[in-house]
Amino acid sequence: MQAIIHRLKILLAVLLVIMVVGTAGFVLIEKKSVVEAAYFIIVTVATVGYGDIHPATQLGRIFTIILIVTGVGTFLGVIANITEMMLAKREIESRMNKLNMVIGVFFSEVGLQLMALFAQSDREVDKIRSDLLVTAVWTDERFRTAINDLNKYDYSVEIELIDLAVMKDFICSKRDFLVRLLENPILLEHQSFTDLLRAVFHCMEELAYRDDVKNIPQSDRNHIANDFNRAYQLPLNEWLDYMRYLKENYPFLFHLAMRTNPFDRSASITVT
Repeated sequence: MQAIIHRLKILLAVLLVIMVVGTAGFVLIEKKSVVEAAYFIIVTVATVGYGDIHPATQLGRIFTIILIVTGVGTFLGVIANITEMMLAKREIESRMNKLNMVIGVFFSEVGLQLMALFAQSDREVDKIRSDLLVTAVWTDERFRTAINDLNKYDYSVEIELIDLAVMKDFICSKRDFLVRLLENPILLEHQSFTDLLRAVFHCMEELAYRDDVKNIPQSDRNHIANDFNRAYQLPLNEWLDYMRYLKENYPFLFHLAMRTNPFDRSASITVT
């Protein structure tokens, strides 16, 4: 997309130069007024060619040939690039819609429960709870403020507050699901979400390789806690971005997401 925009800017600049030079040329060569010269250049470059104004001198005809060769090609290039940009934009929007569907499935299947388990092991979670209680009145500015606050927060999972057996059973039961997500080529366009999946997948592998997660030394617990901190932090920003997307595009899904918010103690799936 950036390449198309860059190419379009160059073509527009070239077309503007051709229009200016052509107008000035016909004013000097054909002794036309500025308006008549500009009109002739436009109908010539746009291939309309009404024929009501035409060069009367030999030099004017040669100048017109040069303008037709350069101007018409440049004009058609501008039209082609605008069309390509519109099609590319539509394709990007289509891919982003598919990507957000994948993100939504992740949070439904894994993300929400995983965030809830990590939050229960964070004694300081109330410091950021207000930034996670998304409501229908939130604006883009409120979402940006919340994300900035989360980026400043010192995430700290206390491994002693997590039942590692429960965590292992839950996350390992989602192995096939996570593998299928990682195989999805569309995720290559969303690096931060890919990093999130890898962090979660790594936590799953750490637990899966341990036969008895209840009786492990403190050093090993500290190691797992570091992995949990990473998997705790990464989903929150992605979840807020996803909530903003739902709010702007799918109000009915946004309403459901608010009623299943793992950080809202009063959240209820029941509509009252």
